[in-house]
Amino acid sequence: MSLQREIRNWDGKTVDALQTIYERHGSDPGFGAELVQMLKSPDSQVGASWLIKRYLEAGCVLKSVEVRSVFQRLSHLEDWQSKLHLLQCLPYLSIDKSHVKYLEPFLRACLDEKNKFVRAWAYNGFYELALQHPSYQIEVDQLLEQAMQDEAPSVKARIRNIRKV
Repeated sequence: MSLQREIRNWDGKTVDALQTIYERHGSDPGFGAELVQMLKSPDSQVGASWLIKRYLEAGCVLKSVEVRSVFQRLSHLEDWQSKLHLLQCLPYLSIDKSHVKYLEPFLRACLDEKNKFVRAWAYNGFYELALQHPSYQIEVDQLLEQAMQDEAPSVKARIRNIRKV
């Protein structure tokens, strides 16, 4: 069965099923590129984004054209889980200057999400942006400081982890 069909047939809940898909296809040539393409489709975004995260965590690397495509698709993500997965991918991605125009508005929008995990990882995304683009450091410091006053305890816990680094 094709990777795309397996992701579309996934029940949307079972992580073990996604891990099995990864084990079956993770070493296929073009695996990362195919996953990035699947971010276009709302019915495959959650599974594809989880698999991209797993792929990067395993030490694999997306080609620069694939990374650019990921950033270009950020504003089209519909499900909070897809947003979360790609926010969690940011430490593994090189953020070129040309990517900032896609990433910055996405991060700002994620700060307003209902889901606390998405908000927490959006702050982490700003931290990653500032690491690679120091011109954002002052603003990020202010964002983190304000969040420590206003945010939910779970978000504050993520910010404390950021500040430990």
